[in-house]
Amino acid sequence: MPIKLPSALPAFDVLRNEGVMVLDDDTAARQDIRPLRIALLNLMPKKIQTENQFARLIGATPLQIELTLIRMSEHQTKNTAAEHMEEFYVPFSDVRDQKFDGLIITGAPIEHLDFTDVTYWDELTEVFAWTQTNVHSTFGVCWGGMAMINHFHNVPKHITDEKVFGCYRHRVTDASSPFLRGFSDDCVVPVSRWTEMREDDIARATGLKTLITSDQSGPCLVEDPAHRALYIFNHFEYDSGTLKQEYDRDVAEGTKIHVPQNYYPNDDPTERPMNKWRSHAHLLYGNWINEIYQTTKYNLDDVGT
Repeated sequence: MPIKLPSALPAFDVLRNEGVMVLDDDTAARQDIRPLRIALLNLMPKKIQTENQFARLIGATPLQIELTLIRMSEHQTKNTAAEHMEEFYVPFSDVRDQKFDGLIITGAPIEHLDFTDVTYWDELTEVFAWTQTNVHSTFGVCWGGMAMINHFHNVPKHITDEKVFGCYRHRVTDASSPFLRGFSDDCVVPVSRWTEMREDDIARATGLKTLITSDQSGPCLVEDPAHRALYIFNHFEYDSGTLKQEYDRDVAEGTKIHVPQNYYPNDDPTERPMNKWRSHAHLLYGNWINEIYQTTKYNLDDVGT
């Protein structure tokens, strides 16, 4: 089954041209199926790029997905056209009475700030509380995952001396996890951050389980069963060229930055980067969607009860 998207959303044509099955509203309405309701709380500045990345991954499963794009109620984006936001996004205040099978909370380029200094932190903590009554499973990504694990478990983030930047080898620490079905013992994951979470801090918290970690870049994927949540601090969703775009931007702005590790052939930025993580990205998000399908309530009104 495909993912249901508005036909005017840029991701509709992007994914259809890639061979992903996409339904418009009219076609989906003719199918007598309860789709999984998945919401994307998009905190990234490049909204359309992020929409494409996550829609590509959750839309590649055999299940029909209904994707809802959410924004913070008062925060105004500066990098995406107001017309796009008005047509395709709903503020959190408009969906707080609705139920969802799954929610993805993206990262945001604000990791240098203390959590409480983020302008929309108060509303975001309302979102975290709301997930416990209105969402079956939540996936916090990069800063979104750091914010969630800090909110629920007081696990701190730490500033790094230099940017953790590149494609790092990671190892699976719990091969029995349903979220890691089909994973190799190790995998490559894109990382792009100036902060880190530490295993010692996670181990001191109650009920958390690290599923993927790296000797170089630290914990990657953490399960929080009590809050029906996953926290990932890295970027399986990245396109092949995302790290290149970030590297070129930092070089142009004069930011002190090293060439992303294990990304370009021969570490040469003039060469075309290779995607070494795509298959595991699809496995992870496909497993997440499947686990939601297997465990969510058939009656959406019963989610969270």
